[in-house]
Amino acid sequence: MLKREITSFDVAALVYELNQAILGARINNVYQTDRKTLLLKLQKPNNPAAQLLIEAGKRLHLTSYVVEKPKTPPAFCMALRKYIRNGRLISVKQHAFERIVTFTIKTKMGIMKLVTELFGEGNIILVNNQNKILQALKYKKMKDRNILRGEIFQQAPPSGKNPLKISVKDLEPLKKFGKTEVVRAIARFLSIGGNYAEEILLRAGIDKKKPCSELKDDDIEKIFQNMQDILSQLVNGRFEPCIVLDEKGKIIDVTPIRLKRYEGFQHQKYGSFNEALDEFYTKIITVEKKARAVKEAEEKLQREIARLRRIIESQEKALAEAERKAEKYKKIGNIIYAHLNELQTLISKILQDKEKGKSWNEIVSEAEAERKAGLKPAEFFKALDWKKLTLNVCIDGLCFELNLRSDLFSNAAKFYEMAKKAKLKADGARTALEETRRKLEEMEAQAESEILKGEVKLAEVKMPAKRRRREWFEKFRWFVSSEGFLIVGGKDAVSNEVLIKKYTEPTDIVFHADIIGAPFVVIKCKDGKPSEQTIKEAAEFAASFSRAWREKFGSVDVFWVHPEQLSKGGISGTYVKRGGFIVQGRRNWLRGVALRTAVGVTTSDDGNVKFVGGPVDAVEARTKNYVIVTP
Repeated sequence: MLKREITSFDVAALVYELNQAILGARINNVYQTDRKTLLLKLQKPNNPAAQLLIEAGKRLHLTSYVVEKPKTPPAFCMALRKYIRNGRLISVKQHAFERIVTFTIKTKMGIMKLVTELFGEGNIILVNNQNKILQALKYKKMKDRNILRGEIFQQAPPSGKNPLKISVKDLEPLKKFGKTEVVRAIARFLSIGGNYAEEILLRAGIDKKKPCSELKDDDIEKIFQNMQDILSQLVNGRFEPCIVLDEKGKIIDVTPIRLKRYEGFQHQKYGSFNEALDEFYTKIITVEKKARAVKEAEEKLQREIARLRRIIESQEKALAEAERKAEKYKKIGNIIYAHLNELQTLISKILQDKEKGKSWNEIVSEAEAERKAGLKPAEFFKALDWKKLTLNVCIDGLCFELNLRSDLFSNAAKFYEMAKKAKLKADGARTALEETRRKLEEMEAQAESEILKGEVKLAEVKMPAKRRRREWFEKFRWFVSSEGFLIVGGKDAVSNEVLIKKYTEPTDIVFHADIIGAPFVVIKCKDGKPSEQTIKEAAEFAASFSRAWREKFGSVDVFWVHPEQLSKGGISGTYVKRGGFIVQGRRNWLRGVALRTAVGVTTSDDGNVKFVGGPVDAVEARTKNYVIVTP
């Protein structure tokens, strides 16, 4: 069964690693990515920036993936920024071996604690140095405690015995669980979850379904000893982080140590448990998102298929009705011609009787009497509407209306015209029906194809992009020479100072243009001695980013020296400004170095367009698509 939330054992491993990785880090910013998840941007001195992901009730780990952030931060996020942004992490602790992690943060407003509850629905609570609740992700009243702003914070009641604090004797009550399976009793008694309860019993050689009432003293001793072995691994940081996969390659678990219960399963190893958790949850969430997207797409297609089927049903009825009418009207026209004389006789008699002064009621009564008597043509008579002056007749099972103001030829022509219109309507309905059926076939084929494609994509899910680690030299101006040497230059007085003092090594070469207002440029020489070509490119770089460019010079002299020739100490009483150094000894000159630089376009390994800049020869070595810029 797929793991959904971390265990107390996982939390112990996490806390151990976080104390190594982020203790002393500054909280640069706080983001809330959804209603339950926080992302803390952290910066530890002399270390790359880190991201800590906290999902209440589910997980907590560092992430190297790009995390989408809302444009407008929620109120809880804004409140956290107010209190803990720019604060420094001074402690990370697990509370009583529970799924609770407390981050202690030193802020300008005093010591604060961010309590993250990773059980049940979860919560994230900010507490001040007086242990009062300042903010919480969820406020609620419970029978054992309240999470309300301004109230004293109380930890959740223990869910079981703390495995770190118990002795063998403390496990004796397991025998009192009666017929309960020992695996269930351990999971409940220590609140460590089924996985680790099974692992302890497997290592101890005890059947997990054994009733507690049958446990012997020796069994209790074995349970305790094997639990201590696992705890020892966690407490001392002897981790073997891995993601566990079943025989089909499907992810089922992530663990900080190798578990006996997963012997024979595939294992993906990782350098840290944080990294393993990051990969595990990112992949699971990505798969679930894809599954939802596939399901939604399938449901949308099915809704469209159902809609088209309803349309087809309606169109089939409309077509049948139009064809029926076309046939009926044509048949009426034919009947009128087939019984022209009889109908003319009937109409003439009615009109003549009216001319003789008979009332309409009398005319109708006589026609009905003749019809009952079976006399022709009165047998065709159905009804007479003297207001509209129309005669209803029934012939060969068809009843229709004749206009007494028109002759029979006109009446027949009218029905033929109605038949023609009905046929045109039927033709249109038939065309529309065929088109809808074609669309339905396409949709049904697409639905089947989408389901198949969706299954493939779930099996080969593409992970979101990882955050690119920023290299130390990206704080400066830099380029890679045509020979592959890294060349770094300062941006201002502060970066000049840092570059020379912190990042320049004895084997490097330092350049400077012969003009006030120029950066130091360093060739990093750890991979060997650079040729004249790289020295030329570094000199061009130093010249182009000096004040000579702003003054629109065409060229400037540049010199290079070894790092040991630079110092802050000058003649007694001389003040050396920040970013400046005294150059002692021989200078190696490059005269009349041209001021020019190139900007080019290339393609990165992932196929994205990338801009490169630097000396012309260095850029030309990487791309043929570039322009040269001069002052």
